[in-house]
Amino acid sequence: MANLKISLPLLITLVALHNAATTGSAATSFIESSCKVTRYPALCVQSLSTYANVIRQSGRQLARTALSVSLSKARLASAFVAKLGKGGGMKGLEYQAVKDCIENMGDTVDRLSQSVKELGDLRQTAGRDFLWHMNNVQTWVSAALTDETTCLDGFAGRRLDGQIKAEIRRRITLVAQITSNALALVNRFADENH
Repeated sequence: MANLKISLPLLITLVALHNAATTGSAATSFIESSCKVTRYPALCVQSLSTYANVIRQSGRQLARTALSVSLSKARLASAFVAKLGKGGGMKGLEYQAVKDCIENMGDTVDRLSQSVKELGDLRQTAGRDFLWHMNNVQTWVSAALTDETTCLDGFAGRRLDGQIKAEIRRRITLVAQITSNALALVNRFADENH
């Protein structure tokens, strides 16, 4: 029988890889089970599973990461709409809808930024302080979702059909779905820690 020799550094590396895989698997399962409370669970898992090693099995980190992902998508969509607004070639209702959407998405970015910061600042608070901070986060995320919906409402009706409307609707709808998921995860975290 061959004598099996494993060096200590190799053994440590193998154990570390095994532990990382186990932690990642548990974190992914945590994300999947948590996303079941959202309106768009498949999108929730897809957008958050990349961050499994950061989230681990922390409800606070899950909610904060979901808000950060929503903020990132909102910034991208806001920049896209702002670029369209500077492009010209639009008139009347279409120009006004884009202009309103730029304002709404700016408000969304501000509110989501406040929410990420507030949840990040929420370390060891408890009782009424915890509820006050969580209420702030929930209010701001709800308002951001309303702003996104208001942007989409500006493009309702057939008079604005076209490529600009389709591109804006596609991007803002994605942001709204991710924000909706983030709000559900924030609400879950608040309920579990009340």
